[in-house]
Amino acid sequence: MHRCLTHPIAKPVVFVLACLPFAWLLWAAVADQLGANPAEALIRSLGDWSLRFLVLVLAITPLRVLAGWPALARFRRMLGLFVFFYVCMHLLAYAWFDMGFDPAAMVLDVIKRPFILVGTTAWLLLLLMAATSFNRAIRALGARRWQLLHRSVHVVAALAVLHFFWMRSGKNDFNEVAVYAAILGALLGWRLWRRYGRRPPA
Repeated sequence: MHRCLTHPIAKPVVFVLACLPFAWLLWAAVADQLGANPAEALIRSLGDWSLRFLVLVLAITPLRVLAGWPALARFRRMLGLFVFFYVCMHLLAYAWFDMGFDPAAMVLDVIKRPFILVGTTAWLLLLLMAATSFNRAIRALGARRWQLLHRSVHVVAALAVLHFFWMRSGKNDFNEVAVYAAILGALLGWRLWRRYGRRPPA
């Protein structure tokens, strides 16, 4: 496995695989294969893929440690940027199909609907992380401040689950929400245990 993860072609392969969901959704939209309500299907599918990539990014460190695959860290930055990409596409689809690119309507919607406010807040945090995901930003901010900023991915995960929960509350359908909440909760719980739970008492 280590040899596969460190192979020069590994990153291009992961990049192509990460693009496939968007390519499929784009084709389905053009070919009118998204069902009776294509706009809603596209918005929700992009949101689902945003959550899936967020889970994947947060799973990298536990897998790297538990499976003994340190080379997995090579893919964390790229997959983190794919989280931002899919969230941007989710936001773009909402702004286009639901709001007609009307800024005033979008601001009013953020004020009126809490789940839109929560989603927008998560996007802003991801924007900050994406903008500082390069080595020059690490040097400019300093390693400690950069790490503190990028640990806000845990806040993003909590906001994403809350956004999903409020969005599904109108239909009283929480099955998928519970699955994502359990997975993300386990991943964040593992980090807390690793950071605090293993320390010997003072």
